[in-house]
Amino acid sequence: MQTYDTDKSRSGDVHCRHPRGVLSVLAAATLALTACGGGGGGDEVSQEPPLPLDPTLVAAGQQTFRHDSFGDERFWTDVLMMNQVIESAVDPLTAASVGLKIDADALPAEVLEGIQSGAIPLDDPQTTLALLKLDAVLGAKGEVSQGPDGRLALKRFGVTCALCHSTVSRDLHVLAGGKTDLVGIVGHRLDGWPNRDLQPGTILSLSPALTEKQAAEYASWATLYGPGFYDPRINVNTDPGSNPAVGPDVDANLAAYKAAGGIPVLIPPAFGLVGLDKSTVTGDGDTAHEPAGPVAYWNRYVGVAQMHGQGSFFDERLIINGQPLRVDHRGGEDRVTAVLPGLEAYQWSIAAPTRAKDGAQWGVAPQLDAAAVARGQLLFQGQAQCVACHSGPAFTDVNTFGLHLASASVALDKNYIKFSATQRWRTSPLRGIWQHPPYFHDGSGAFDTQSGKCRDGSDIGSLAASHDRAQRDLACVVNRYNDPAERNLRLTDAQRADLVAYLQSL
Repeated sequence: MQTYDTDKSRSGDVHCRHPRGVLSVLAAATLALTACGGGGGGDEVSQEPPLPLDPTLVAAGQQTFRHDSFGDERFWTDVLMMNQVIESAVDPLTAASVGLKIDADALPAEVLEGIQSGAIPLDDPQTTLALLKLDAVLGAKGEVSQGPDGRLALKRFGVTCALCHSTVSRDLHVLAGGKTDLVGIVGHRLDGWPNRDLQPGTILSLSPALTEKQAAEYASWATLYGPGFYDPRINVNTDPGSNPAVGPDVDANLAAYKAAGGIPVLIPPAFGLVGLDKSTVTGDGDTAHEPAGPVAYWNRYVGVAQMHGQGSFFDERLIINGQPLRVDHRGGEDRVTAVLPGLEAYQWSIAAPTRAKDGAQWGVAPQLDAAAVARGQLLFQGQAQCVACHSGPAFTDVNTFGLHLASASVALDKNYIKFSATQRWRTSPLRGIWQHPPYFHDGSGAFDTQSGKCRDGSDIGSLAASHDRAQRDLACVVNRYNDPAERNLRLTDAQRADLVAYLQSL
């Protein structure tokens, strides 16, 4: 579930504030230290992996990413009882409504034909179990058996990294019953691309093991924030089964956590990470705290503390209820540590998608207005001063500057950082930003189609009429910096549109 970065809210967010005024590109670079607030949190030792990556390690990591539950069935089945929920009430259409995806390449031809002809019903939980048996549901693992009467039973259920950090292409049109287009539900697997349709909270809220207040909190994520949000800090701050340091009253813990500002954040991409010293939006991971590497730190945290895989996690910087966070779900067997190097290598191998190359499979026009992109690049390097922090080949200064102070963020939420190990921000890399709106860790870089305004109440002028969601949401990101109370960039409507065009080209 949130897995390698929901922090990462590397949602392509831009967390660094830029200096006021029109300065040269060279001045922007030299002013980065003062404009963004003191650096720190970086490590002396480089986190960059030796290249080229070991293909054997990458291949093993791919299998881990896609198929390894780390033994978390002990939690999802024995504690949450999700196998019972799925078997009795979750048909494929219901599963699709909360963002689960089907790997078309895992479906035999006769299954695809049955879906299209209507011979295979999509309103029957038995079909869901059949899909799980085929290992065709991204990020879901099911042990399915068949009774003497031919009915399927879901004996065990667990999840993998791919639940949140894979999705499917939007270029395959499977017509269920010859009518309903399953585009974006059934497609070709895209590992590392965040599943921004997923509703993890809605799924969790179905568990009969939760208290009423827990279920209501999880269900509220989709209604209050939208799909694609998950809170990777809530359980270790509220659930004694996740963190023995918290008290036994889960509802009281939940109330205290919410009062302190705990919120769900966007599921981040798991692509474009190679060579970055910090892999998450708050830069918690590094080799000092996870020898396998910065991405492996978050993999361990999520695999153990979130998925409840059989492993252990410790970080002396994360103080909860007066004690450093220590989670041990090994139960006599560690299924996490040995696979971390391969898992990290696979994620390092996933390049950020480009609109020109990958736009068509995502259902967006690959081409942009070249003149607008060129003008936007000049703004990025000049008046907008984005390059002060979004520098280098990945458009982040994390390797050259380190982490930024809390005051650097222009996102509306100011509390999430308090629950991190560093309590600082990493400048988010921008490659592939066109693929995963909305933006900022809290999704506050977003356009509300009902109100016709950004979530901060600002207008985006001519871009409000755009049918391209990423274009509208990126305009809202620009507005946060253009706000006189923030960076006061004094960009015109036309300049904002050009800067957005350039961002979409990355």
